[in-house]
Amino acid sequence: MSLPLRRAPFPTSMAVQAAPAPLRAPRLIAVNSALAQTLGFSPEWLGSPEAVALFSGQWRDEAVQPVAQAYAGHQFGQFVPQLGDGRAHLLGVVSTAQGSTFDVQLKGSGPTPFSRRGDGLAALGPVLREYLVSESMAALGVPTTRALAAVLTGETVWRDRPLPGAILTRVAASHLRVGTFQYFAARQDSEALRFLCDLAIARHYPGAASAENPVRALFENVVAAQARLIAHWMSLGFVHGVMNTDNMAISGETIDYGPCAFLDAYRHDKVFSSIDRNGRYAYGNQPRLAGWNLARLAETLLPFFDPDEERALARAQEALGQFGTLYDTAWLERMRPKLGLMQSEAEDKTLIVRFLEILEEEKLDWTLSFRRLSRNEPLSEKPVSDALGGWLADWKTRRAREKALPAEQNRLMAQSNPAVIARNHRIAEAIDAAEHGDFEVFQRLLARLVRPFEDDADYETPPLPEEVVQATFCGT
Repeated sequence: MSLPLRRAPFPTSMAVQAAPAPLRAPRLIAVNSALAQTLGFSPEWLGSPEAVALFSGQWRDEAVQPVAQAYAGHQFGQFVPQLGDGRAHLLGVVSTAQGSTFDVQLKGSGPTPFSRRGDGLAALGPVLREYLVSESMAALGVPTTRALAAVLTGETVWRDRPLPGAILTRVAASHLRVGTFQYFAARQDSEALRFLCDLAIARHYPGAASAENPVRALFENVVAAQARLIAHWMSLGFVHGVMNTDNMAISGETIDYGPCAFLDAYRHDKVFSSIDRNGRYAYGNQPRLAGWNLARLAETLLPFFDPDEERALARAQEALGQFGTLYDTAWLERMRPKLGLMQSEAEDKTLIVRFLEILEEEKLDWTLSFRRLSRNEPLSEKPVSDALGGWLADWKTRRAREKALPAEQNRLMAQSNPAVIARNHRIAEAIDAAEHGDFEVFQRLLARLVRPFEDDADYETPPLPEEVVQATFCGT
C-alpha cells in the first residue's frame, strides 16, 4: 500500500535528516489497530513485513524521510540551549479523513545529531510503560500522545544491566514544545519563531489567526489548554514526573511519558521520578510548574506581543495571570462530578479539599476511594473516623440540595471516577513478564486500561505493601 505519510514541514534549521539505527531482526509486539485505521493504514497492512519495517525505522523510500527536531529546554530549572530529539525520529505527518493532522514519530530508534553521546536507544520497559500509560490516559479522555505500535528490536540495550531493546511509534497532534520556541529565541531567530507561531496556529488554534494579535491569541490559547490539561491530571492523581519545558507541548497534549505514575495512597507531595530528588515535580507542584513553564514560553514571544517592551511584558503578565483562574475553574469542573455534584456552590472547593485532606491523613487510595464513594461503599476496611464521618454527612447534605435525582448523581460519579488505571505495580508486572518473553500480561492489562470505567476487582486493587513501586525511571 502507499503510506499515508508525507514529509514534515520543517526547514533545515528546525530539523535535521537522521536515519534510524539498522536492525537485524525487529519484531512487532503491539499495534493499535483502531488508531492505525484512523490514520489511514489498512488493517491488512498492519501485520505485513512492511509494517514491521516502518515501525522499526527500517523503511527506506522517498515517502519517508525521518528527521530529528531541534529544541532547547529548562531541565529541573536549568536552561540547556540545545537538546533536541536525541533518540527519536519523526517519520512524517498524516492527515485524516476528519481533517486532523498528526505527527508519527519513532522513539528509541537510534542516535541522532542531538544525542549528546547517548546511544539513542530505548529498553523494552520504558516503551511498554509509555504504551500502557498513554493509552490509559486516552481512554480516560485526557489529551495525550498515543501509542501506535511497539517493536522488539532484537538488540540489547545496556542500562544498569543488559535489557531487550524496543521502539515505540507514537502519534501526536504535533511535537512542538515550549522548548522548541526557546531554542530559536536563544538564537534570536525571529523568522523561525514566526514560522513556529504560524504553524502552531494553523495546526492547533486556527481561531487565533483572525485575532487582532494572532501570536498573543496563540499564547492565550496555550495557557487555557494547559490549565485544562493539568486540572485533568490532578483529578486523576496523575504525576508526570518530569515537567521540563521541553516536555510541555504547545498543543495541550500530555507528552513524553518517562518516570510517570498514578497515585496509590494520596500524598500531595508524592514524587516517583528517581531523579527528582528535591520534589520539584511532585504531584501537588504540577499546577505551579505549569505556570512557570508558560512564563518561559511568554519570554520567547514578547517581541510579537507588542513592539514596546513594557507593553509586551504587561500583556504577557495579563495572559499568564489568567492561568490560576482558568486552572481553578477547570479543576472544580473535574472534581465536582467525582462527588456527584452537578451544580456549583461557593463552598464546593472547601468540601473537596476537606475530602483530600482526609484521604492524605488516613493514607487512603486516591482512585479506589473515589470509586468506592461512587458505589456507596466504605472507603476502607478501617472503622470510619470522626473526620470522615463528619465529611460524609456534609457531602450528603450538599448532594441533597441538588435538583438532580440520586440516580443521576451516582451515574455521573460512575462516569467520572475510573475503576482501572495504569497502576505502577501492574505495569511492573507486565514489564517483568515481557522481559522474560511473555507479553500476555501486557496485553491483558492493556485490554483493561482501555475500559477504565468498568468495575474489575482484579485490576482496581491497590498494591500490597510489598508490591508498592517507590521510584520510576525515564529510561535514558
